[in-house]
Amino acid sequence: MKHWDLVVIGGGPAGLAAAIEANEAGVSSILILERDQELGGILQQCIHNGFGLHVFQEELTGPEYAERFIDALKGRSIDVMLDTMVLSLTPEKQVTAVNTREGLLQIQAGAVILAMGCRERTRGAVRIPGTRPAGILTAGAAQRFVNMEGYMVGREVVVLGSGDIGLIMARRMTLEGASVKAVVELMPYSGGLTRNIVQCLEDFHIPLLLGHTIIQIEGKQRLESVTIARVDEERRPVEGTQQRISCDTLLLSVGLIPENELSQQAGIELDSITGGAVVNQTMETSTPGIFACGNVLHVHDLVDWVTEESRRAGRYAAAYLKNQETQGKTLLQMTPGRGIRYLIPQQVSCPHEEQDLKVYFRVAQPCAKGELQVWSGEEVLMSRKKTYMTPGEMEWIQIPAAMLHQAADNSREITLTLESHPSAESSIMKHHEKNRRYGNE
Repeated sequence: MKHWDLVVIGGGPAGLAAAIEANEAGVSSILILERDQELGGILQQCIHNGFGLHVFQEELTGPEYAERFIDALKGRSIDVMLDTMVLSLTPEKQVTAVNTREGLLQIQAGAVILAMGCRERTRGAVRIPGTRPAGILTAGAAQRFVNMEGYMVGREVVVLGSGDIGLIMARRMTLEGASVKAVVELMPYSGGLTRNIVQCLEDFHIPLLLGHTIIQIEGKQRLESVTIARVDEERRPVEGTQQRISCDTLLLSVGLIPENELSQQAGIELDSITGGAVVNQTMETSTPGIFACGNVLHVHDLVDWVTEESRRAGRYAAAYLKNQETQGKTLLQMTPGRGIRYLIPQQVSCPHEEQDLKVYFRVAQPCAKGELQVWSGEEVLMSRKKTYMTPGEMEWIQIPAAMLHQAADNSREITLTLESHPSAESSIMKHHEKNRRYGNE
């Protein structure tokens, strides 16, 4: 049995930021376990720019952003094990891992930070009917093939789903010489950042077909075509709207799933909406001494928010190691109300700290103008006017410490609601109009 004060599972942007922050807070015995052959996680294949605008106030590519944190590890008392797979995690913070050098490892940690990231949904998860030819792969897999391995995955491409990876790969395939026929999205709004819709689709005249889905795949050895159809309000295909698109490649950008198998082994309570752990304001999970941050907690749009959240996890993990006690019982429950899909954190356990609380959330559907309201029981504690919001972009609101005290003394619950009129219909009309201009409808 080997011992480290802090074990960080995952060497991507979340794990790196958390480990460095914990080291700066005084933890000198830290181990990062990473299953890939190099640090950086998903950033290594994200060669496009747009990273670091909030953290570094400059625009970086994914590898450049990762390099800043990898360089920051040098000279620190942080051990790194690459090409190491974590097999299990117990509630007592015992980690079992394996690699080709040490073989099977048994590690006892004083505290654990979960930073495993997420994986992509596949064709099987969305149940697209048809044959099983070559040429169907997730957008992230295609991104690795093209950007890191140097393989061209296809020449005539259709993208299903309008998540950020799908939008970015639509642009990337166009730049590599492929013809991207369309980006097909089931929902009446895009699931990606607005800036990616503009820079990746509109600037390259790639059609975005909202309210559509793929109902058939054709091809024996290689993909030959897909059949798309418009869907109704129940997301069922509308008869008579079928359209056949010839293509040799289908990229799937149909959502991300937080990697929480280890969390379940440790007995950690999971949120049914985010797929990640239920945490308090210190990023501590329901199992004392185990913290979570990054995409394993909830899917982020920007790596800058991952860094901010992970630094908080590292800072409080260091505080836990010094005190060897949890943050106490839950004093406030954070509840998503009307128009809000989820909130992070879901609990507040120590509002006696004189610190404001930054709450991350996503809206349930697009809205043009809205008013966020923070409730405690039947009382509105605060409200904020917000302009256009969409489920594809994470939002946040700062709740003052005084209001946390007030809610703790009152209903012991805080509810966030959004009063607005959804703008999804106008969004559909806008994009249909663009598609008509491009000659695709």
